[in-house]
Amino acid sequence: MPAPSLQEVLDASGNTVDHLRNVQVGAYVYPVVAAEFTNWRREVGAWRETAVLFDQSHHMDNLFISGPGALALISDTAINSVANFPVDKAKQYVPVTPYGHVIGDGILFREGEEEFVFVGRSPAVNWLLYNAEHGGYDVELRADRRSPSRPMGKAVSRDYWRLQIQGPRAWDVIEKVHGGPLEQLKFFTMSHMLVGGTRVRALRHGMAGAPGLELWGPYGDYDRIRDTILEAGAEFGLEPAGARAYSCNTLESGWIPSPLPGIYSGDELAGYRQWLGGNSFEANSAVAGSYVPESVEGYYSTPWELGYGSFIKYDHDFIGRDALEAMDPAAQRRKVTLAWDGNDVAAIHASMYQKEELPYKFFDLPNANYGASNFDSVVDASGKVVGVSMFTGYSWNEKRPLSLAVVDPGVETGSRLKVIWGEPDGGTRKSSVEPHRQYAVNVEVGPVPFSEAVRQDYTDGGWRKSVPV
Repeated sequence: MPAPSLQEVLDASGNTVDHLRNVQVGAYVYPVVAAEFTNWRREVGAWRETAVLFDQSHHMDNLFISGPGALALISDTAINSVANFPVDKAKQYVPVTPYGHVIGDGILFREGEEEFVFVGRSPAVNWLLYNAEHGGYDVELRADRRSPSRPMGKAVSRDYWRLQIQGPRAWDVIEKVHGGPLEQLKFFTMSHMLVGGTRVRALRHGMAGAPGLELWGPYGDYDRIRDTILEAGAEFGLEPAGARAYSCNTLESGWIPSPLPGIYSGDELAGYRQWLGGNSFEANSAVAGSYVPESVEGYYSTPWELGYGSFIKYDHDFIGRDALEAMDPAAQRRKVTLAWDGNDVAAIHASMYQKEELPYKFFDLPNANYGASNFDSVVDASGKVVGVSMFTGYSWNEKRPLSLAVVDPGVETGSRLKVIWGEPDGGTRKSSVEPHRQYAVNVEVGPVPFSEAVRQDYTDGGWRKSVPV
């Protein structure tokens, strides 16, 4: 009997929203990398004060794209322009559906005239695979999927190791590892450097408000490369970041990593849902939170909402172009950071020690998300929903609980709102949910990025500079 498709899974469920809200997979897992090497507070502080080594070797897919039709496949599926995309450059790749809803995003590396590597979560990889297969492109693709969420002691291997050196002392570490001065390339430009005498690929990148590099090479070299970097960086305070610290760094920089791909409805996507398997990321992507829309479309995002409006270029035809052209950018919700009231979050934690009634939904530290995609209702004083909170946690550097949200265009910075924390009716059947009560948390609307260090010191281009404060 053939394995079911995503469409068959949705049809059997009877209700797409209910299916996604009760997927048993639970919270998104950052696999293999240790949860902590020292403690997550020290590791979080390092990207602001000294330097940090992020390990990205396991939680993302790699998709290798090659052939004469590679650039056409990318152009036809991206809102971004590829008119200026030279070799040894990278771009943030953002595809949308025919209806203009974001599928996902990630980083696309151009390593040769006909050689590309996409690195990111599965939804964008699946979209590229499907369109390559059904679009008649002269292209070869090979997917190196992310490591298992729970390898259960079994050996794990990837094609590449992938590490980032970030923070105010990052360049000191980089030049010591390299053995001498190294040119500070322009943002998203690729080059090479030496690590312990081994030549590795390097991308100018920044996730912590200061110049840094993303490095990668054959996975067989992983242990030696990592040890060499840590040994060289010790005098500069370099800390290896575990999965707990890594998972919350986006709270300060403002990237929403987990929008639900807008592919669960619409006749034009029926073939795609039939192509996707019942064991795909999309079929098992748990949705968490207090916001329960009437239909799954209520969970979809447009590029403007996620801060990608400036990426849209109408210099090429691409899937979803007509839908985006028909939308009014000024009417779209905008991305903000919500600063949560510390006393309210303290009350949530205190409820764990009170036996008289159900506790509030557990607020984990530093990453409080309990689904692959997260949607908590953001309401005004009248109780009207004016947005959704999509990524929640605690910033040790800011000493604040924070969440990344999208809100109605009329909501101003500095506005006082509430986030409804916890799911209705005692919670869903997700494996990451325990019986609980809801709590209306007071929040203040803040800028993106929330970190003043990132806003002031992040000199590279991109969406971080395109979002109004």
